[in-house]
Parts: sequence; C-alpha cells; structure tokens
Amino acid sequence: MSLAVGCVLLSQGNRPAELERAVRSVLAQRGVVVNVVVVGNGWQPTGLPAEVSTVALADNAGVPEGRNIGARAVAGDLLFFLDDDIELVGEDLLARAVAQFAADPALAVVQPRAVDPGGSATARRHVPRLRAGDPERSGDVAWFWEGASLIRRSAFEAAGGWPGRFFYGHEGIELAWRLVDAGHRIRYDADLVVHNPPAAPFRGPEHRFMDARNRVWVARRNLPLPLAVVYLAVWCTATVVRGGGAHAALRGFRAGMRTDPGVRRPIRWRTAWRLTRLGRPPII
Repeated sequence: MSLAVGCVLLSQGNRPAELERAVRSVLAQRGVVVNVVVVGNGWQPTGLPAEVSTVALADNAGVPEGRNIGARAVAGDLLFFLDDDIELVGEDLLARAVAQFAADPALAVVQPRAVDPGGSATARRHVPRLRAGDPERSGDVAWFWEGASLIRRSAFEAAGGWPGRFFYGHEGIELAWRLVDAGHRIRYDADLVVHNPPAAPFRGPEHRFMDARNRVWVARRNLPLPLAVVYLAVWCTATVVRGGGAHAALRGFRAGMRTDPGVRRPIRWRTAWRLTRLGRPPII
C-alpha cells in the first residue's frame, strides 16, 4: 500500500531560518510522496520553495485551528503536523513511518523522538509517558506530542480533528482520548528522530489561563462525570501546591467551568481502563 503524506507546517513567521530548515528537511524525504503546506498564522508566508503551498490567515487562529485549516488545504492519506522549529533527521523518516501505517490499519498516530541538537536532555513533555526518564524506549502510549506527529487522516477526521476553540494547550490530549476510544493505537517511535531546540520560556499568565481552562474543557467534553470530577480535583490541587502562576490558572479553571466547552462525547469506561493500562489513567 502506498500512502501519501500531507505535511502541515504552522508558523507565525517569527522564525524564518528555522522554518526554512524544517521545510527543506521534509522536502528531502525519500521513498514517499509528500505534499507540504505552510499555514501563516497571522501572516503571508513568503520565500518558500515553489513546491510548497501556503495559506495566509489574516489573524492568529490559534494552534489547533491553524492545524485544522492546514489539514483541509493539503492532500495525503497521512497528516504530518510539524512545528516550524523542528528538523527531520535522515531522509527516510517519513518512509519508515509510512511503512508502519501500511502494516497496521489500527495505527492512528506515530510520534518521533525529539532530540535537542545541542545535547540537552529531551524535555519531559515530549516523552508521552508519566515515567519519561528513558526517551529512547518505544511503545504504545496514551497520548502524544502534537509538535511532530503523523496521524492517519481517516482517523483524524472521524475523531473531529483538533479542538479548534482551544487556541492553545491540551488539544493533543483530547484527540488522543478520542482516537483510543475509537479503537486506534498511538505509537511513540524513539527510532524516528527529529531535532527540536529548547524553547524559550513562554509560560506567562495568558498561557497558564488557557492551559487551565482547556483542562476543564477536556474533562467536560470527554470524561464520564465521576472521572471528570477526580481529574479536575487532581489538577486544581496540583496547581495550588506548585504555586507559580496559580492566580492565572485558577482564573482559567473558573472560565472552563462557566463557559461552553463544545460538543460532549464521553469516552467509554473500557477506554479509561485501556488508557490506564497504557500508563496514563485519565485522572492525571
């Protein structure tokens, strides 16, 4: 089976050198058909190779909705969502990933391993396990890092895509839960490597607000009521204990409870058990 890849690169235009490296690393892939679109989130992408399509958004639509727009604008049986500061290592990464999808119709997501080209340790948030001390261990997981992820288009669309209203934060958790609930597998493949330099600190009050609000929305949209109560209690307690940015986070929790989270599609209890067996019970 020959599966084409549609690569969606989301960019705000503030990292031109990194974006150029990311695009060229995708175009350098061998043994696979790749279509590339760069979504300019609030700008008009320019100066890109002729084979790259572009979509210019007048305003910043947020991360998940920007990716949704890109997915609709690119052809491919598989969707490769890539942040604009990430570079693929090797010219066969996509071909090796495509082979996994072709061999297993239940496979919905493959996440590569993020490596800092400067030699620093892989960030915990890029290793989709609670025990993230060994980033070189591959296996099935309960969630994935959105910044470099290959997703089967049919599964992505059936799950409703990324939750566009989230703007930033926790869109990957929701999509992962819905994919697992539909019976799909999510795989972290440590043998597929991307270079991802350390991000500058950005956890300001607005990010903490959206992070907390979206946690509430994720629970309200996707969890059976008893699990939602426990999930939110755990996160609220952890936020208060950790201290930093607690005011903005608690404001986000309140907003999440008082505003419409969107369509509710609670996962099944057997899905919750499956997530638990995969190492991430849906209360943490």
